[in-house]
Amino acid sequence: MSGKIYLVGGGPGDPELLTLKAARILASADVVLHDALVSKEVLALVSRDAQLIDVGKRAGKKLLTQEEINSLLVSYAKKTPIVVRLKGGDPLLFGRAGEEIEALRKAQVDFEIVPGITAAIGAAAGAKISLTDRRVASQVLFTTFSRGETGSWLSWAAVTPETTIAIYMPGMHYGEVVDRLVENGLSPETPCVVVSQATRAEQQVRWTNIAALSSEAQLPAPSILLVGRVATRSVSEWGAGVNPELLKTGEANEVRLNSRKRN
Repeated sequence: MSGKIYLVGGGPGDPELLTLKAARILASADVVLHDALVSKEVLALVSRDAQLIDVGKRAGKKLLTQEEINSLLVSYAKKTPIVVRLKGGDPLLFGRAGEEIEALRKAQVDFEIVPGITAAIGAAAGAKISLTDRRVASQVLFTTFSRGETGSWLSWAAVTPETTIAIYMPGMHYGEVVDRLVENGLSPETPCVVVSQATRAEQQVRWTNIAALSSEAQLPAPSILLVGRVATRSVSEWGAGVNPELLKTGEANEVRLNSRKRN
């Protein structure tokens, strides 16, 4: 094989958040197969001489199957020096990179992975919150949501009150997401924030809680739903990982003191 494939993370949208390596590779690419969610500003960094091929999915409809994309990558690698598979966010997180990696290995194609900033991190930055604020969160769970799936979409055994849940592709109608969260034990009062088109000029941030989420107006894709105690503009109201009701009592002060001693 004469060519090389680069699986490149295009980040959440702002071209200035690309790695230097990603920008260099895009500028020298011969062929770029890109997803629909890659921003036009990032695509503008691709060499003008490169062939751009849209292989993305819009409104649930795929232009190409994953198998067809795999075949294209192998085919272009046989005749093209630099082939880029450009994905939104990071290619290794919900980007189907595993299937492409396997196909390239089987075909003995030389490839390299260039990481990018994943959408959940871009959303947290856009909302100006920490996903692991030690006062209220001890872990982060990355997951996706698709309509019609069973309740097994999330490993609920891993979810605690100190878990921040980052839900990729929550869709534009949040009612089913709300039902699934409440059915599995999350309090309706749990804060959440929807971040649409994170880090882009069109970014929108919607602060709410699980109870009110289903009545919120839809925001444009791509969007991320962040759920948990960190998803508020005032984390202190949730205390040092304490039930908010305790904040009205002296017991809350004792819990804070013990938390400081442990830290």
